[in-house]
Amino acid sequence: MKKVKKQVKRHEKQEKIIELKDVFRFYHLGDEFVKALDGVNVTINKGDFVAIVGPSGSGKSTMMNMVGALDIASKGAIYLDNVNIEELGESELAQVRGRKIGFVFQTFNLIPTMTALENVMLPMIFQGVEYDEREERAKMLLEKMGMGPRLNHLPNQLSGGERQRVAVARALANDPEVILADEPTGNLDSKRGEEVATMFNDLSAEGKTIILVTHDQNIANHAKKIYKLKDGKIVGYTVRK
Repeated sequence: MKKVKKQVKRHEKQEKIIELKDVFRFYHLGDEFVKALDGVNVTINKGDFVAIVGPSGSGKSTMMNMVGALDIASKGAIYLDNVNIEELGESELAQVRGRKIGFVFQTFNLIPTMTALENVMLPMIFQGVEYDEREERAKMLLEKMGMGPRLNHLPNQLSGGERQRVAVARALANDPEVILADEPTGNLDSKRGEEVATMFNDLSAEGKTIILVTHDQNIANHAKKIYKLKDGKIVGYTVRK
């Protein structure tokens, strides 16, 4: 029994990776006061696959920007690996974004003049990875995504689903702990969208923490935990088996 208790305790110590404590985000748009987030409390564990759903303007993307260290809270605290990211300087935040977090966007955000291989190699440049290692890892990631035969194609020579596969490979370039995906299936048909969602399932099974913003309930249902936002507040929480 003692051995089991020790294993559980060790797992619990490693479990929590992201925590939002009473987070508010206010904006002033002209004379209008906008409360984009209104006292959000969320804990996300390592390896979780989390979906954030809600209508347009509910605060989904704002919440993701907070977690991704792309925006700061007006009030409250955001922790990544038990570090309050609000207390980090800009250079430290850039390092956090580069090493710990991978981003996947609805519009892919691939560099149009770079091949699939070059796009995936790009984030590793900023982490000082040598060329041969960058190329080897980028090839490995693209092959893992089923894009091996398309390494040297430009984005405009790829389908939407293929471009999103390249974008996911790029997000994994620096082996981040967390993948943030903002409407990653929004520009894909239902079949390609399901393929991308399945990729996220596989990455979660490998230990990556996935946080997915989506308006598509079918895509959200791939996640193990679903948070529903409305008017900046969490109004629903579901844990799926």
